[in-house]
Amino acid sequence: MEEKKFDVQSLIGFILIGGILLWMLYTNSASEEGVEPQQETEQVEVPGNTDSNQPPQQEQEVQSQGADSTALAQARERLGAFGYSASLPSATENTTTISNDVLELKIDNKGGYISEARLTNYKTFDSIPVYLIKDGNASFNINFTTTDGRTLDTENLYFEPEVTQSGDNQIISMKLKVSENEFLEYRYVLKPGEYMLDFSIRSQGLNDVFNSSRDINMNWQLKGYRHAKSISYENRYTDLIYEYEDGDDDYLGSGDFEEQEDDNITYVAFKQHFFTSILLTDTPFSRGKFTSQNLVEDEEIDTVYTKDFAAQLPLELNGGELNYNMNWYYGPTDYKILNDYDRNLDEVVPLGWGIFGWINKYVFIPFFAFLSGVLPSYGIAIIVMTIVVRIVLSPVTYKSYLSQAKMKVLRPEINELNEKYKDNAMKKQQETMKLYSKAGASPMSGCLPALMQIPVFYALFQFFPSAFQLRQKGFLWADDLSSYDTIAQLPFNIPFYGDHVSLFPILASIAIFVYMMMTTGQSMQQAQQPGMPNMKFIMYLSPLMMLFFFNNYASGLSLYYFTSNLITIGIMLVIKYVIIDEDKIHAKIQENKKKPKKQNKFTRKMQEMMEQAEQQKNQQKKK
Repeated sequence: MEEKKFDVQSLIGFILIGGILLWMLYTNSASEEGVEPQQETEQVEVPGNTDSNQPPQQEQEVQSQGADSTALAQARERLGAFGYSASLPSATENTTTISNDVLELKIDNKGGYISEARLTNYKTFDSIPVYLIKDGNASFNINFTTTDGRTLDTENLYFEPEVTQSGDNQIISMKLKVSENEFLEYRYVLKPGEYMLDFSIRSQGLNDVFNSSRDINMNWQLKGYRHAKSISYENRYTDLIYEYEDGDDDYLGSGDFEEQEDDNITYVAFKQHFFTSILLTDTPFSRGKFTSQNLVEDEEIDTVYTKDFAAQLPLELNGGELNYNMNWYYGPTDYKILNDYDRNLDEVVPLGWGIFGWINKYVFIPFFAFLSGVLPSYGIAIIVMTIVVRIVLSPVTYKSYLSQAKMKVLRPEINELNEKYKDNAMKKQQETMKLYSKAGASPMSGCLPALMQIPVFYALFQFFPSAFQLRQKGFLWADDLSSYDTIAQLPFNIPFYGDHVSLFPILASIAIFVYMMMTTGQSMQQAQQPGMPNMKFIMYLSPLMMLFFFNNYASGLSLYYFTSNLITIGIMLVIKYVIIDEDKIHAKIQENKKKPKKQNKFTRKMQEMMEQAEQQKNQQKKK
């Protein structure tokens, strides 16, 4: 083995190292001798018990100051100016709690952000308290660079908490300190009975600490907890919504992974169907980058979280300091609560775009609120609202059925034309249009009333899944109108259907099938036209799709469709057997045929075009 050699510098180095080790051993030994008796005194109080080896109080203070100075020096070496905060007594994993009658928040010293947000008045489907934040599912961080070249994250630094009261408002000031009077502060103000709390970010005396030439980015991330019985249904309405450029809004969250960027961001909402976390700002962020990732690949395994949301928002210095007034909202996705803040937060509730949203905002939401306030249950309120809607739309239903009755009376003559001109499609079309014109009937007259009902149907389709009032409200065998009802639990899972049987979708499917039999049965009596869809196939397919599609949907929506189709069937039976007389319709059509019929411009133009096409076809045949 090669013999080790020492030169003079090595010898001096080892002597110094040995001296340092001996000094550390001496210091630790003295420290242990001073601490152990104190611990024993705290555990067992024995009067007059003293230790002659215990150092004097003055010596302890000197040693403590030395240890603090060493810790501060080490912290400054790692964190620069912010090493001061790491040397304070608040540099622990402690939390501070504030609460009112609807919300409880816990704020960590480390990171200064909320580590737990619980809605005190709500439970999940399995009776667990609703937490929007818990066990590290959310993070809030400001990333910045200092003038000495360090890149730091606030989520790794320790804030000093201070709790005060202003009237009934609870205030927590979390300060990330550089010195006693220089700091970065998060300030939370919780008011009684409010889901919305004031939040501000400001700095004091840090203009020489922040590197203004580098970006300061605020990053907010949250994984949404599952709160509902059907994670797939909840996930369908779990989205990231943001407002930008003076009131426009956009969303992402329908795909497995989505990413978007926009300018002038005024709020960001992480919506978990019936519960939402929102960050709002008085000073718009110049831009924002947003991502959404679906965490549910297998509904049997991925049952804790729905989606993972993230927002990156830049902060701008003003005079070398940060100064942002903002708000946090942690609460229900309730249209009334959100709309009352007058911050355009009603857009977080998916009521539909354009006319569909207007119908919901100005008709169905206030009307349903009135009904649910005076009726004994929300299920009855749904039924009553459906009855009223169907009665209001009954004139449209009448027009549609009247058109079908006219077409039924004309069917023998149409069949004659089909047979007579079976080899000449153009001529057959011309003669058919002439017959319609003389009789005062049109196939389109039955379609138009149906189209007029689409905005109402779609608005209600959006309304029921978004109605927070239905959450955990039972009716008949359904224990929650905002989720699926269950009459049988299956021992296996059927793709696209689930592991349970819901009764309301079955009843709705039967009602749709009967309705389609009444409306399409007459059309099916005709010979199937080439190129036309198979009406019999559609008649069976639609209820089947309803059965599968709605098995995991809100039972309140299925109750609406069942009631709506049941009422429509009743109205159609009354129209058919009480109001409409087919003999009178036939007599009226015959009278119309005798009268000279003035065609409108569109019909006349179409007929002229068809006649010209027929003439050209005949000329080509002669050639």
